[in-house]
Amino acid sequence: MVQNYLKIAWRTLRKNKGFSFINILGLAVGMAVAMLIGIWVWDELTFDRFYKNEANLYRIMLNRTANGETTTQANGALPLGNVLRTEIPEIKRVTESLINWRPEDGLKVGDKKLIRKGQNVGSEFFQLFDLPLLQGSPATALREPNSIVLTEQTAESLFGQTDPLGKTVRLNDTFDLKVTGVLKKLPTNTAWDFHFLVPFSHLEANAPWVADSRTNWNNNVIEYLVELHPNADPEKVNQKLRGIIKRHNPESVFEAFLHPVTKWHLYGEFVNGKNTGGFIRYVRLFGIVGLAVLLIACINFMNLATARSEKRAREVGVRKAIGSFRSQLIGQFLSESLLIAGLALGLALVLTLVFLPVFNEITQKQLAFPWSKPGFWLLSLGFTALTGLLAGSYPAFYLSSFNAVRVLKGSVRVGRNANWPRKVLVVAQFTGCIAFIISAILVYQQIQYAKNRPLGYDPNRLLTVSLTNDLARNYEAVRNELLGSGAVESVTKASSPATTITSDTRVDWPGKAPDEIMRLNLIAASPEYLKTMGIKLKTGRDFYANGTDSVSAILNEAAVKAMRLKNPLNQELNFVWDPTTKLRVVGVVENSIIESPYTPVNPLILITGRPFESYVIFRLAPHLTTTEALARIEPVFQKFNPAFPFDYQFVNDAYNRKFRQEELIGKLAGVFAVLAIFISCLGLFGLAASLAEQRTKEVGIRKVLGASVASLWGLLSREFVGLVIIACLLASPVAAYFLNDWLSQFDYRIGLRIWVFALAGGLAILIALLTVSFQSIKAALMNPVTSLRSE
Repeated sequence: MVQNYLKIAWRTLRKNKGFSFINILGLAVGMAVAMLIGIWVWDELTFDRFYKNEANLYRIMLNRTANGETTTQANGALPLGNVLRTEIPEIKRVTESLINWRPEDGLKVGDKKLIRKGQNVGSEFFQLFDLPLLQGSPATALREPNSIVLTEQTAESLFGQTDPLGKTVRLNDTFDLKVTGVLKKLPTNTAWDFHFLVPFSHLEANAPWVADSRTNWNNNVIEYLVELHPNADPEKVNQKLRGIIKRHNPESVFEAFLHPVTKWHLYGEFVNGKNTGGFIRYVRLFGIVGLAVLLIACINFMNLATARSEKRAREVGVRKAIGSFRSQLIGQFLSESLLIAGLALGLALVLTLVFLPVFNEITQKQLAFPWSKPGFWLLSLGFTALTGLLAGSYPAFYLSSFNAVRVLKGSVRVGRNANWPRKVLVVAQFTGCIAFIISAILVYQQIQYAKNRPLGYDPNRLLTVSLTNDLARNYEAVRNELLGSGAVESVTKASSPATTITSDTRVDWPGKAPDEIMRLNLIAASPEYLKTMGIKLKTGRDFYANGTDSVSAILNEAAVKAMRLKNPLNQELNFVWDPTTKLRVVGVVENSIIESPYTPVNPLILITGRPFESYVIFRLAPHLTTTEALARIEPVFQKFNPAFPFDYQFVNDAYNRKFRQEELIGKLAGVFAVLAIFISCLGLFGLAASLAEQRTKEVGIRKVLGASVASLWGLLSREFVGLVIIACLLASPVAAYFLNDWLSQFDYRIGLRIWVFALAGGLAILIALLTVSFQSIKAALMNPVTSLRSE
């Protein structure tokens, strides 16, 4: 019986090739979009979810109250580690983690030189995080100070196919470290971003500032990762953490708390000390979008199934007249619908495989098709069956109930009975499409608005290079040779790269209120910093070029405003951590966007003559091409920095990466808008063809009575245009509500513009009109004799 159902269903599909193609293609595209988004969502939801004891792993976070607001950070003071180990018994293990203290490091083995990102961690790191080691023991790999654990890729780059265990790697052309472990390639959905690990004890033995910081509660540079005992209550631990820093440092502005490893990636946003979510909002958003696109495809499927109802009604009458039971008709219609859904699933799998590399490029992921995931296949097959049953339910249960005699006499007209549900579904489809169009336009505008925000400096032809020990020792020679090459017009060194702030500080000044806490972003730089960056002085002077300004400071406008300085020049300041050293303000610069382009500029203090610099920043000469300039510069760095390859970064590229998340949203919104419109237009095309076929005789009579092609075109098209207009009216407030919520997270943002909504609606109407016009004009041009003779 089932074989006969499928055979007849296949013949029906072949007989109606056009409708079958539209139905299968539309549903397949919707399924493929849902699959791609589903794979991406699953990858995000399983971020760092592969640890055996993940339920007990936490990062110590700190809330800092200053400048009238509470901000949250991960870095704490070095003494905090011993306090966590000795004063909170619920904590089983503690490990230090030092990231971004220095730029990328140099690794050297023989003639092979690499620039890679490393991390200093405590000896118990592998006991907390059971990352898979290909070689070495988790218990001992980080025990010895002069040891190093390499990732699988780094080991292969340095040693090829030879066994690296026990061999020596030279770090930063200063330290010889023994390879004690090789880490298996980590999953791509992990927050860890390193190529090698070095014990924290190595840093402590070789960096004087670490020993100096053992009792210093004001130098917050260390992240602490902890494992609680299995039965420990995290809330009780948080209660103990709340006052623990102030007990040891009454002047502290920090409060510590736990942040679970399972929330690091998706729930990393804090506002006024409270976790407000983070990237999870985009995961939810695109999950909803994927379901919406799939729903649009399902609506198409159902619409086109019901659009053919009148033709199928006569078929039902004939089948009943020759003895078919209602159960057999239900089985036949459901078989056809399930066959279409099954074919759509097959095509969707092909489309997913074909476009997965493109999707990976857009999302900057390395997603793989989940061949081995039973849940994926169960979900796909279950949804396909459900869609097929729902879409086939109308012809199966409604049409099969007709009386055969009445149908064959022509007294049953089902096409009109299905009009209202079909109209509602078309409106729902285009409501989603128009909302997607509005979103894509406004997201693009917000990104461009932020990109066009005045930076306060010129990022073009500006480059940064990590300041290694060799470059630091030979900085003046490097600077002179770079300037002498003719390829560089200005050089400076600084503690932060041009697009990031790596440190801040607390300051006091005579006008500060007794209970006021003021923190400023801090940049220590050589005297050429403002000139190289292109930052303009508003008042006062720059640092002296002879380096005699070690007690001078330059503030930005935001700092002057925050400190309420009416006459900032010659104002005395001092660091809270160094009250004996008085700084004198010698200049005020215009605000420059160093961090987020969407938020107000933070207060900033610039100092010089301090050995905190970690980067060389230089500007290429305008008369040379970038390629020519780099060709002249590279030999200088090879001469003075022989242990490292010439590794540089363009500042404008680094700045543009700040828009990566918003650009991803914009790209995906645009792609989904196009796909949703495509699917909806497929449905409109099919519905227009069905409507034209149903009204063939009416069109013939109107032509005989003198109706023009234009009037017939308008007659057949206006119904669909009216539905799209209704969709515009519904989509606008929905899109406005969600977009206003999205824009509210940015301090620097555009407003909702009426013309965007009008443009999106106009585009939707135009696309709908073009889609249905083909069928409308085709019907209007048909010979009326042929129309009136049609059965």
